[in-house]
Amino acid sequence: MIRKIIQINEEKCNGCGLCANACHEGAIDIIDGKAKLVREHFCDGLGDCLPECPTGAITFVEREAPEYDEAAVARAKQEKLQESELLRNWPVQIKLAPVQAPYFDGANLLIAADCSAYAYASFHKDFVKGRVTLIGCPKLDVIDYSEKLTQILQNNSIASVTVVRMEVPCCGGIEYAVNRALQNSGKFIPRQVITIGIKGERKGGRADVQEY
Repeated sequence: MIRKIIQINEEKCNGCGLCANACHEGAIDIIDGKAKLVREHFCDGLGDCLPECPTGAITFVEREAPEYDEAAVARAKQEKLQESELLRNWPVQIKLAPVQAPYFDGANLLIAADCSAYAYASFHKDFVKGRVTLIGCPKLDVIDYSEKLTQILQNNSIASVTVVRMEVPCCGGIEYAVNRALQNSGKFIPRQVITIGIKGERKGGRADVQEY
């Protein structure tokens, strides 16, 4: 059938993985450092991945493609919900993490409020997978994480930064610390912020490619 579906320009793709994480259907994988539409029947054509792409590598086309299979997507989501991802690094607490380590080289960095892992059921699948994880709570630690995060960004080759925070006001501290660290690092690093509701729902996300 002829239908609307995404197309990925691999020459523009920088492999940051933001589109794969934004695709709620799981149609996109990162293979050999490039985003690929590997499950055409999982792509619903709504384009949740488009706003997340910092390089403009994703567009819509109309072409011959398998029909969107909602039932297959639902089964795959249920199966992945049972999975967890092994941590790529230890320790994970921001205040305990080293400022330089081999696992940071080329890493997609996840900086998360520790409550989010308990509030959001698919935390491992949606956020930990494929990332180096750092967690913290600015209210409980009562410290400014920005200095440590700045050192990590400056001393390592970080590919992207994803912030996962709760919708509560105190979680603004972790987002602020990341923004300040990006600015102080002087580096161009794609960033996205995802907010989790207190009932465990994903409230949405926003991405930018501004040079801080």
